[in-house]
Amino acid sequence: MIIDNIKNFSLYKNLGEGINKALRFLNENDFSKIQDGRYNIDGDNVFALVNRYKTKRFEEAVWESHQKYIDVQFVAEGIEKIGYSILENMKVNKVYDENKDIQFLDGVGDFITLGKNNFAILYPSDVHMPGISANESGEVLKVVVKVKI
Repeated sequence: MIIDNIKNFSLYKNLGEGINKALRFLNENDFSKIQDGRYNIDGDNVFALVNRYKTKRFEEAVWESHQKYIDVQFVAEGIEKIGYSILENMKVNKVYDENKDIQFLDGVGDFITLGKNNFAILYPSDVHMPGISANESGEVLKVVVKVKI
């Protein structure tokens, strides 16, 4: 997992073309003017999901992981906590859904707080629990860029 501010996006250009495209997209757009939905950057290889939502309590959140895509999770507005752990520390809760590229897990992990303009790059070995309230429930504008492995 990598955590940083989007102003430092150029530091990660050597992580591959897909990550580079994702970070450039995040740096170059004003998401307050973009509707929720899917935006193709490079077809199914790199695409963005823009979403506005209210953060949830820890008890409502779930651990998840992906196998086909890297997540680049970017907070454009608001603040949220994201749990993270490694796959080896988790127990499968629900079998991997290949069509949705998601698996749900149980276990324990640590937490980080992402504020405005912060991003996290989450690889398939990085189990994560997004969308958690930092202090109290609040509005978040988040962009998740999916980068095909």
